[in-house]
Amino acid sequence: MADTRGTEMLLRAGFIRQLGSGLYAMLPPMTRVLHRLEALIRHELEVAAQEVSFPLLQPAALWRQSGRWDAYTRAEQIMFAVTDRAGRELALAPTHEEAAVAVARELVGSYRDLPLSIYQIGRKFRDELRPRAGLLRTREFVMKDAYSFHATSEDLARTFEVMGDAYARILTRLGADWRAAQADSGMIGGTGSREYLMLSDVGEDEVLYTADGLYAANAEQAVSHAHPAPASPFTTFERRQTPGTPTVASACAVLDCEPAHMIKNVLYEAEYLNGDQTSTRPILVSLRGDHSVNAVKLWNTVSARVEGTLTALEVADTEKWATSLPLGYIAPDLPDSADGPFLRLCDEAAAGLRNFTTGANETDWHMVGANWDQHFPLPEVADLRQAQAGEVSTHDPAQPLLSARGIEVGHIFQLGTRYTGALGMTYATADGSSQTPTMGCYGLGVTRLAAALAEQCADERGLVWPAVIAPHEVILTVVDMKDAAQVEAAETLYAELRAAGIDALLDDRPLRAGVKFADADLTGIPWRVTLGRGVAGGRAEVRERRGGEVQEINLAEMVQYVRDRLGQP
Repeated sequence: MADTRGTEMLLRAGFIRQLGSGLYAMLPPMTRVLHRLEALIRHELEVAAQEVSFPLLQPAALWRQSGRWDAYTRAEQIMFAVTDRAGRELALAPTHEEAAVAVARELVGSYRDLPLSIYQIGRKFRDELRPRAGLLRTREFVMKDAYSFHATSEDLARTFEVMGDAYARILTRLGADWRAAQADSGMIGGTGSREYLMLSDVGEDEVLYTADGLYAANAEQAVSHAHPAPASPFTTFERRQTPGTPTVASACAVLDCEPAHMIKNVLYEAEYLNGDQTSTRPILVSLRGDHSVNAVKLWNTVSARVEGTLTALEVADTEKWATSLPLGYIAPDLPDSADGPFLRLCDEAAAGLRNFTTGANETDWHMVGANWDQHFPLPEVADLRQAQAGEVSTHDPAQPLLSARGIEVGHIFQLGTRYTGALGMTYATADGSSQTPTMGCYGLGVTRLAAALAEQCADERGLVWPAVIAPHEVILTVVDMKDAAQVEAAETLYAELRAAGIDALLDDRPLRAGVKFADADLTGIPWRVTLGRGVAGGRAEVRERRGGEVQEINLAEMVQYVRDRLGQP
């Protein structure tokens, strides 16, 4: 069942068929779209990188060298892992950083061999827990992934922008409504990354941005200045009874204060792998009562502070802790648990709060008028809260954050030596010393980009493809197949368009004209030429799919007219 309009149209128009959860067959029209999209990508990358092809099966040893085997197979469980008949473990590639380094370290021996930039277009596999939205989140997909190797971080930064510019040109040529945004690097890692998102209500990502165009970030990464807390109503530090108030709202109602006056303390449980041993640690997060934890920021903060690979981070199980802790009334100085000392963290906005209220470590009691380092030790401070639309940007107090939904179609990373160092890649410098190169990687989802265009451009009648990747550029529709003049004119024009290099499709099915018109709209071909009664006067009707503009054009001038509309010389 289609869960988005774009997916519904792709199914109805005969572009795709589903074989299983997150598994789709690409039928002839979609195959043509993908081939043309790949050609566009290759054209924009031809001066930036050389094309290669890596195997889809990768030795597990490479992933263990990089330290990602456990993260992908046990933590995120995103990678399909298989074993061959000899008992060797293999990965069915979700990405190719390890493979790219393994090949590049055999090719690069000297600084003279750098920089090296390569890319491929091929299939990837990811064991998605919940495939959704047709081709937007699948278990098998086509992706363009590129990798670059450099002697200096400055050279990496230049290639990072070259790739970013190429992505911008691709999306602009497609007529997409898109935005580049700062992003979290996730399991890929590195020192910085940028996402390219197409704006759509069905997008899984939220983009926070400013109207001046100087800031845009995925909500997972976004920062802002929190709204200042109003003056606290509490002037002295004291303990107050607050029966039946385990939530922020209920406690504030009894204490006659606002959520921004409260420090809430949320208990998490972290699970991590150290070798083959699984360990757990309780995490206590302090933040303002009117704020929420950003799960990605918290994950990154905790991951950097545990020894091993973080595999899970969840809000503590209330049934497990209810008998030993006063849940809903926890204070920042909650005594360490028998399971081990808490990793105590405090959000930056919460760290600046004065005369706040918080739990008293006893059910039905709160403390008011509290201050850090006077009544409670200040935990380690980090940016942990979720930035929100309407809050003030950090670069200009006059610029509030705005919000939009987006579909991530591309992501570029400055990886540094994250992989080259782990896999032992080195080169000889000019003075003969050995150096580890720095690396970048650049992903662009091919099937996802096509699906995102379907979502962004489809209307109630069907798909609306940009001409540069449409399955055909123009469709010729014969109104009456019993009219020899109409058929002859259509066949003659079809041959002329094809001879002129225009990808035309002739609809000569013996069906009613209305059915043909509906099918032309459904498939989203940019231009429709209708050959009907006007043929007797040497004319035909031309209709643009996107805007619906209709004109009558002389058949003798039709090839040049279509060529002009397509921007061809």
